[in-house]
Amino acid sequence: QVQLVESGGGLVQAGGSLRLSCAVSGHTFAIYAMGWFRQAPGKEREFVARISRSAGNTYYVDSVKGRFTISRDNGKNTLYLQMNSARPEDTAVYYCAASRGLGQLVFTYQYDYWGQGTQVTVSE
Repeated sequence: QVQLVESGGGLVQAGGSLRLSCAVSGHTFAIYAMGWFRQAPGKEREFVARISRSAGNTYYVDSVKGRFTISRDNGKNTLYLQMNSARPEDTAVYYCAASRGLGQLVFTYQYDYWGQGTQVTVSE
């Protein structure tokens, strides 16, 4: 059974930075493409970023391009999301997810395993 555990969430002022981590255990990390999603109160869970198995390809939702960076360390079985220039609209619970699929992987149903989420709050 694959387990994903997020950490690094918290409160940050607008314009500030935060780094989320996702520790993966229970299976070979490198066989999964990985993604970050977020869910704000009263809204659907939305795609944020995705990284390929080798970390050679990344993809972002337009609203975070140039501000967020997804990365992974296959030796440490860990996924990261560096959040810079944070905005109040980035406030949400952030989830990491693992996929055995191929392609852009922007939909929740394309992911096989999920973490429990970590709260990110960006104040004005």
